[in-house]
Amino acid sequence: MTLLRFVRDNAPFLAAGAILTFCSSFGQTFFVSIFAGRIMGAYGLSDGEWGAIYSLATMVSAGVMLWAGALTDTVRVRILGPAALALLAVASLAMAASTAVWTLILTIFFLRFLGQGMITHIAFVAMARWFVVTRGRAVSIAAMGQSIGEAILPVGFVALMAVYDWRMLWVASALVPLAAIPFIRKFLRLERTPQSISADNPSPGMGGHHWTRGDALRHPLFWLLVPALLGPPAFGTAFFFQQVHFARIKGWEHVELVALFPIYTLTAMATIFATGALIDRVGAGRLLIFYQVPLALFFMFMPWVDSLALAALTMVLMGISQGAQNPILTGFGAEFYGTRHLGAIRSAVTAVMVLGSALGPGLTGWLIDRGMDFVEQMPYIAAYHVATSVLVLIGILRARRTLPAAA
Repeated sequence: MTLLRFVRDNAPFLAAGAILTFCSSFGQTFFVSIFAGRIMGAYGLSDGEWGAIYSLATMVSAGVMLWAGALTDTVRVRILGPAALALLAVASLAMAASTAVWTLILTIFFLRFLGQGMITHIAFVAMARWFVVTRGRAVSIAAMGQSIGEAILPVGFVALMAVYDWRMLWVASALVPLAAIPFIRKFLRLERTPQSISADNPSPGMGGHHWTRGDALRHPLFWLLVPALLGPPAFGTAFFFQQVHFARIKGWEHVELVALFPIYTLTAMATIFATGALIDRVGAGRLLIFYQVPLALFFMFMPWVDSLALAALTMVLMGISQGAQNPILTGFGAEFYGTRHLGAIRSAVTAVMVLGSALGPGLTGWLIDRGMDFVEQMPYIAAYHVATSVLVLIGILRARRTLPAAA
């Protein structure tokens, strides 16, 4: 089946997934972090204090994901998706109205839980469950929504901040998820329950079984993957979170650095489609072993970059890893654990990733406050990604032997 025909035949479901991931942008670090300078100024926060608040709120959201993520195994997306979008709009309005540190913490929690966690989780679990043979392509197309958000929202909102108050921009942000709700309900009016989809399209994992979350957590594979699940969200998030600090250390204007982000995003978009096609051909397990390598190279080379032109080329490396991440991890969950309890299992994966995105800004901000700027931290981050890739290799080589023959 050609990509064009696949999109045409499944347009309502794919569009719903892409809309959800686009709307998740308003709770993602690449969007929230463009307001970092304004937020720290408004609340009188240092880099470390802002990082600690962001990390605390995100860490709590990771814990909540363990419970909320399992709802995708029982509740239709046409119900769960609009509910999450409505709450995201409320959180955006709260950011505009917040004046105290405690309300800022609460607002960041809801933005992170809904954007970084729940809305992306809903979209990717739905793609993995609705599609089997074409799962990689479906997840890739849904992920395009977030890539479009990465491409247009940071540059657009940084430019708008020169004209409008930053709080008013959060009011504008609330309108987008609200406008998306009727489209989600329309596109998914014929959606079946998650249970009926699992019954009609059985796709077992290792040993020919549909694994529960408890089974997965008792198996060594999951724990060998945990460091790799933590790393890219932690340090990819840290890079975007510390973008104002990073630009200052490099001697660049913030808007000059932000102008490079579309290069990262275009690379991620191309990688998303390439990864989806590869997953459908060779499986997600093989790709999981290697997808951190470009990110390790990014953190290895970026400290030595002294011009925006070279920085643009280096951003391509980050784009490759970040673009591959969601298709590979979603495909991996369905491939190795089956689809019957995929929502609960992927909620554990998502919780680890959200936890990583909490630890990254907090750790890097703490080190910055103690005199080690983010550029000096980068070589150590590169070494971490190499080490965790070795752990993934060990885990996948052992687990692949137990996959069903069809996989």
